[in-house]
Amino acid sequence: MAATGGDTAEVEQPVTAEPTAATAEAAVEAAVDTMATTAIAASTAVAPASLSPSRAGDFMQCPLLYRFRVIDRLPEKPSEAATRGTLVHAVLERLFDAPAAERTAPRAKSLIPGQWDRLRETRPEVVELFADDPDGERLARWLGEAERLVERWFTLEDPTRLEPAERELFIEARLDSGLKLRGIIDRVDVAPTGEVRIVDYKTGKAPRPEYAEGALFQMKFYALVVWRLKNVIPRRLQLVYLGSGDVLTYDPVLADLERVERKLHALWEAIREATESGDWRPRPTKLCGWCDHQAHCPEFGGTPPPYPLPVRAPESGDPAQGRMGPD
Repeated sequence: MAATGGDTAEVEQPVTAEPTAATAEAAVEAAVDTMATTAIAASTAVAPASLSPSRAGDFMQCPLLYRFRVIDRLPEKPSEAATRGTLVHAVLERLFDAPAAERTAPRAKSLIPGQWDRLRETRPEVVELFADDPDGERLARWLGEAERLVERWFTLEDPTRLEPAERELFIEARLDSGLKLRGIIDRVDVAPTGEVRIVDYKTGKAPRPEYAEGALFQMKFYALVVWRLKNVIPRRLQLVYLGSGDVLTYDPVLADLERVERKLHALWEAIREATESGDWRPRPTKLCGWCDHQAHCPEFGGTPPPYPLPVRAPESGDPAQGRMGPD
């Protein structure tokens, strides 16, 4: 049974192991967000309708960042780190198209140029990353870094012994409360006994132990959706950190998933309240230095764009709420 409105869960700010502008997963989520609204005029804003791990992380990091990305849909520049992550993910996905015996490091590295060409075709904005690199030196170094990440994966897992049940799997489930959860899982492995393992590739370094819980939030989110869809609790959650050569695993239990579900309900209630009131507060952290939206953020002397959604009138006797944006 889904958690009810009577459950209480604190909406916490996640602890981030290292400041990054974006992740490959966030880039994919942004693409999904864009595709979901292609039929809507660009000038028409819509209220949030679902929650993904990346967007949940945005709100917990900074509610105003969530507004800029989900409601205002402000453009963001591609970053080398996130784009490299997207490229490596694509290579690891495509490698499993080959027969098991041919899944070698040289073959994986040979996929990089073609996947880079495909990425430039599907997301032309990434070409801007190397617009000031006429000799191609930076691009060559960047591609070399992608090769090293792909090579390191072979020291952590043996693809000749893996037959993924799913790759880049889009999942979506609606909880009993009506909250819709969605996400994209890098890889799903299913053992002959039916046990499920959810695997996620990270191109950065593994977090320090005190930050491990924050890193696992995304994986527990996926496990919750799989449980609600299939009534199966994944046997193992596995994070593969290509940047540092570490593998973080966690075996979830029912209590974990129920706890995450309560937290997501509380988080969604906070998002709903902010959407209706127009009150999106910035939350300054060390990550602000990597944010693309400083020009619109009050913390940096900026002004948010006019709020594009209807605002609920304050109830009689309630203190006036600040609104993130001019009247």
